[in-house]
Amino acid sequence: MSTPVMKLFDLSGQTAVVTGGSRGLGLQIAEALGEAGAKILLSSRKAADLEEAAAHLQAKGIDARWVAANAAQPEDGRRIVADAMERLGRIDILVNNAGATWGAPAEEHPLEAWDKVMDLNIRSLFVISQAAAVTSMIPRRSGRIINVASIAGLGGNPSAMKTIAYNTSKGAAVNFTRALATEWGRYGITVNALAPGFFPSKMTKGLLDTLGADKMAAHAPLNRLGDDDDLKGATLLFASAAGKHITGQILPVDGGVSALIGG
Repeated sequence: MSTPVMKLFDLSGQTAVVTGGSRGLGLQIAEALGEAGAKILLSSRKAADLEEAAAHLQAKGIDARWVAANAAQPEDGRRIVADAMERLGRIDILVNNAGATWGAPAEEHPLEAWDKVMDLNIRSLFVISQAAAVTSMIPRRSGRIINVASIAGLGGNPSAMKTIAYNTSKGAAVNFTRALATEWGRYGITVNALAPGFFPSKMTKGLLDTLGADKMAAHAPLNRLGDDDDLKGATLLFASAAGKHITGQILPVDGGVSALIGG
């Protein structure tokens, strides 16, 4: 017997961890999961930002809590998972969203900046996913992992963007998603990735200020930037029973930009 379509997207009774969840895309994702019924644990480095984000979610009737941690540090990544297990009991959904960028021409890019970007944007995905799988998802033979990649991981950039480490890390996140999906499918774990295009955020503010929002929007066939709702539907597809037969997939949410670059 088939399931009513709205029930497929219902996350009531589910638990979700969202790294980098105190603002921007992470907070939008957390909001979507919480509005669908999931209990949420947010993490990021700054307690004040997390407290504000949790209050924002709670005002919408979402069961939200937080833990301050630096996901780039393996011990902190594992602590996020341990805290979630203690406070939520299990981890049904893991969203690896924490990320950083660095702008510099490739020939001048500092090695320490390269390491900073790689540690957060790709190593943390491995550390946190491994911890969540070992402690909760593999024993229960169920789980949803959603990695936040980027269309920057699908191709090059406009000439004004010089973010070689960021692009490389997001390309790695794309294939990490595919490799993990094929390995952990036997445990009932799906692993997929969102690949956002340009959304106004703290990370993109400098570029948007330099190039102009209208100019950046003009690069997209839909002639618009992402907004505060555009990741919600894709998130719920990957997180819910509606996406139970989808794994190893990368979904650009970019107004069509990836169609132009062949992503």
